[in-house]
Amino acid sequence: MVYVCTICGYEYDEAVGDPDNGIPAGTKFEALPEDFACPVCGAGKDSFEAKE
Repeated sequence: MVYVCTICGYEYDEAVGDPDNGIPAGTKFEALPEDFACPVCGAGKDSFEAKE
């Protein structure tokens, strides 16, 4: 599943993770820490929506 930041358009792909920020491939969005922030604009998890 891919989640998109509604503020800046950054895409978090669970299959890829975010290795630049220490999040391994396969990490589910729900499993990200509550203080996870968009690496581009700093928006919180509540600013992300599942991509259809």
